[in-house]
Amino acid sequence: MRNTNEMTVEFWSVPQNESFARMVVAAFITGTNPTLEEVSDIKTAVSEAVTNAIIHGYEGMEGVVKIKAVVTGRTVYLEISDKGLGIMNIKQAMEPLYTSKPEEERSGMGFSFMEAFMDRLEVESTYGSGTTVKMWKEIGVAGHSFE
Repeated sequence: MRNTNEMTVEFWSVPQNESFARMVVAAFITGTNPTLEEVSDIKTAVSEAVTNAIIHGYEGMEGVVKIKAVVTGRTVYLEISDKGLGIMNIKQAMEPLYTSKPEEERSGMGFSFMEAFMDRLEVESTYGSGTTVKMWKEIGVAGHSFE
């Protein structure tokens, strides 16, 4: 039996697709037999990454958000990417409470939530070319860290 499974899905950068992204990833990872808490954690992280791509990556312009999900054994790897505006200063953007859109009452907690709910988070971005958020979570191993 194959130990790795992979899927890729692409969708338009419209807000109603955020819930679609959460559900498709949740359905995809069921083979790892995750707990409800693990599913909730992953859905929250996906929601934050996709919302960032839609709101900050494309800023109202049309574009495509891509999710790559890979399950290897009990490890879930997620990659959410866009070809939008990119992030000028990743370190600043990842600071808790930082938001580039305070006028829209954004909390600035997106990356903090991703870090809190996943075991590992990496962000790659080229200003003007897009962003890729990479996240890992080990299913069924409480307190596991990829550090």
